[in-house]
Amino acid sequence: MVDFIHNNKDRYGVDAICRILPIAASTYYRTLDLADNPEHRAKRDLHDEHHAEQIQRIWKESSGRYGVRKVWQQLKREGYVIARCTVARLMQKLGIQGVWRGKNKQTTRSRDDQKRADDLVKRNFNADHPDQLWVSDFTYIQTHSGWVYTAFIIDV
Repeated sequence: MVDFIHNNKDRYGVDAICRILPIAASTYYRTLDLADNPEHRAKRDLHDEHHAEQIQRIWKESSGRYGVRKVWQQLKREGYVIARCTVARLMQKLGIQGVWRGKNKQTTRSRDDQKRADDLVKRNFNADHPDQLWVSDFTYIQTHSGWVYTAFIIDV
């Protein structure tokens, strides 16, 4: 919209165009001023730009592993005064985030004090004809609604 106003201001005038378009004349002039004088930007924007560079640097130095908390702590160690929520906002704006830890997979935990089942086939899993040797096992599977048990029975 600012480009349109700029291209047509000599023909119609800025105020006339701004009355018709949903933009204040002050917005147009402010945009032109910021383009010519970047130092006139708001302090927050200037600080954000500087902090964003530091956040990006720390995140890259950690090989993309650091999240908000660790980046914030590193900034504090380096002497920067910045709020944690500001680091979070800037990291989101930059599109960067730390590595998420996954849940540890729970596997079977054998207990030494438990008696093991006897090996009735002595590890000989060969059968000459059907219905001679059957083996079975069961396992636990975690689902969203809780644990379920699955049993397998195989005719060797």
